[in-house]
Amino acid sequence: MNKYLYLGVLFATVALIFYSLSFWINRKKIKVNKVNCILQTTGLEFDIVGTVLMIIGSKNIPITVHGFIGYSALLAMIIETILIVKIMIKDSEKQKSIRIYSWISYIWWITAYIAGGMIAMVEIKG
Repeated sequence: MNKYLYLGVLFATVALIFYSLSFWINRKKIKVNKVNCILQTTGLEFDIVGTVLMIIGSKNIPITVHGFIGYSALLAMIIETILIVKIMIKDSEKQKSIRIYSWISYIWWITAYIAGGMIAMVEIKG
């Protein structure tokens, strides 16, 4: 694995940690709070950098099945982050809808993360 892919995976793993903390804190709390906002935004930053590093280090064209899953999961997290910030700023009553969207986008992101790991395992063995 080249250094860009390695760093990309490292950044994606750190993003997973921040997203997971934000997700589980949101599950425990009644309302989105500043901690959620900070964790989600930090996770998104690591996710974007990790994605760019993986694109740079990849030998494949950027449009693959994993690429589609990964890009759509990143888009879902961008939307979630925007919604969380918007709810935080306006102290909106849309708390329940963000919790549902958060669940869906988090599961989709985890799916992309696992798919990437499975592809890496197949490439290492092959």
